[in-house]
Amino acid sequence: MRKCPELKYFDMRSIQHQIFYFPEAKVRLESLCELKCDTYVNSSYFYGLSRFCQCIQKLVIFNIEDSIPNHGIVRLIEVQKNLKHFEWKDNFYNYDNFEDPYEEILLALEKKAESLNYLSIIFQDVEDYEHVLIQRILPKFYKLRVLFISASLWFTDQQLNQLKMQVYHELEILYMDENELNFYSNIIENSGGRLKKILFRPYDIISSEIEDYHDFDENSLNFIRKVYENCPSIEYLSILISPTKENFSELEKLLKICQNLKSLLIVILDNYDDTHEDFLGYGNELLEILIRSAPINFKEIRFGREFKFSLKSLEKFLENWRGRRALSLFTLDSIFTSDDYTKLINKYKDDKVIKDFNYCIYGINYYIDDLIT
Repeated sequence: MRKCPELKYFDMRSIQHQIFYFPEAKVRLESLCELKCDTYVNSSYFYGLSRFCQCIQKLVIFNIEDSIPNHGIVRLIEVQKNLKHFEWKDNFYNYDNFEDPYEEILLALEKKAESLNYLSIIFQDVEDYEHVLIQRILPKFYKLRVLFISASLWFTDQQLNQLKMQVYHELEILYMDENELNFYSNIIENSGGRLKKILFRPYDIISSEIEDYHDFDENSLNFIRKVYENCPSIEYLSILISPTKENFSELEKLLKICQNLKSLLIVILDNYDDTHEDFLGYGNELLEILIRSAPINFKEIRFGREFKFSLKSLEKFLENWRGRRALSLFTLDSIFTSDDYTKLINKYKDDKVIKDFNYCIYGINYYIDDLIT
């Protein structure tokens, strides 16, 4: 401690010594800006740190201790004067002794809404447990720049209306697991125009939202319009559309307006009546739209299993892409691993038209690493 003139970063997962009792501890710990820890550490340790460490700006917590509340961590959050960045990652395996480890943490975070600009929460699924508190307090975090929540959250109509009225002027990155398109539309509408990344899992939306196909068609059109009306700076976008002429037309309009767009993850709602020929039609339409209207810096397309491309139409598309930024393609369709497609893809890789081509057996979704790239 004496040799360390200024302690800025501390990963206490690798140490069990109560360093706050060491000589010089107070002077050193007062400068701590970033702390990484886990809930296995006893509460008393955090109570000790909270006496000196009150200027932490970035706090990363791994929840591994049988999902039991850690009151010391709550205290540590409460005493912070300028907490800006908070991450919580569930990683426990024992559900037998489950006690709510979230309520006190979230209530303490709610009091830091004035300073918090980065919120990342990854919850594990726990049987018969609903994350109702995070739904209630989410509108309080109006200064967020990054909002990342991996959990199943179902918002009532009243909560959606509350989000619609809440203005997130600073929000740049939005990632949420299972939810409805209207949830994203409501946040986008009052986002302040700074959103650069809107990332979600389209197939989760299909499985959770779809009851009335007509209603979904309207929700899809509304989502696309909210994006191009309110997100001029969008760079990364997940999108779920219905296979109608109007949806494709609105998608093309989005590409023309959102000139900063670099990457698109697109899935079509499968209404179970679609045929292989329909999928080929969707694929050809998408490729034609990209050739006509993709922004100059567009570099990546991730397409769902509903998009099929014949060898001829794919070659035509790649030939028309020459002279543009090299393209990365992600697909769920195993046909692209066949010899004919592999030969074509390798040809355009050699010609620098394709940068990467990925057959993604485990999914085409964006991940947390895509937040910071």
